Amino acid sequence: MLKRIRHHVYTFARRLRGGEEGASQHEKGEHNGRVPWRVDTGPGGSPASIVQPRLRVAMATDIGQVREQNEDRLLVLTSLQAGGDQDATVGLFIVADGMGGHVGSEQASDLAARTVAQHVTRDVILPLLGVGEPDAERKPLQEVLHDAVAAANIAVRAAIPEGGTTLTCALVVSDQLIIAHVGDSRAYLVESGGMKHLTRDHSLVQRLQELGQLTAAEAAVHPSRNMLYRAVGQGDLLEPDLAAYRLVAPARLLLCSDGLWGVVPEDDIHAIIIGQPSLQAACQALIEAANRLGGPDNITAILVDIQPPVSGQ
Repeated sequence: MLKRIRHHVYTFARRLRGGEEGASQHEKGEHNGRVPWRVDTGPGGSPASIVQPRLRVAMATDIGQVREQNEDRLLVLTSLQAGGDQDATVGLFIVADGMGGHVGSEQASDLAARTVAQHVTRDVILPLLGVGEPDAERKPLQEVLHDAVAAANIAVRAAIPEGGTTLTCALVVSDQLIIAHVGDSRAYLVESGGMKHLTRDHSLVQRLQELGQLTAAEAAVHPSRNMLYRAVGQGDLLEPDLAAYRLVAPARLLLCSDGLWGVVPEDDIHAIIIGQPSLQAACQALIEAANRLGGPDNITAILVDIQPPVSGQ
């Protein structure tokens, strides 16, 4: 991905959004909200009314038709603990898109994804196994992801000073979904009638659209459409966008890089997903669709089905 981030673009974008003090709560992230991740239990330690969903996952990544290397990284981590007083379904899904033209872009995306996974393993999965902090001292889920992304930024800055990457993470814990996002990879909720955006691009053209200075059609062909004003590794301080949702199964999530959504129209992405017989077939069909349209960038997609538990669970 040709991400041309320059200091003057970053400064200009900060002015566009009113500076850090003028940023909205959504822009700055809502990490102060307390979303407890431990599984609630009823009297006597029996599981409460939270029903543990089942996760089905498919993924695909492809170099595309133009790039010499794949700078996208995906990471999927799932865990199911059942039969105790802390039954929990946990899933972590990450897409990171290294910024082409920067030294070590593929290393930056890989390091960012692995760093987030390490923090989620430490702060969420291991405590379910009785390792780590007691319940009263565990971080809220939004804080876990906020701190994980901040750690990824520090790691990339230290190891790859000229590197940078987008980073879009979805964390599912029981019936809770937390999204953490930096850059212009995307997360969607795939519904029967269309696609709901769960992230907002940190791009110059997106901000200009929000200000009414560009239409969506103009943004799609704008020469600066790949310029980001926020990315992992591009500044000492990084605030991801954060959002929390309560999941109602069945539901379906899509995480993808701009090599997919920037090439294949959104309506076509939706039609492909709902028209395929399986998640993996849908992922492969999405890759093929982007390549048929020229495959100008690396292409990555993760599809997650959140299903109700089997009868009697």
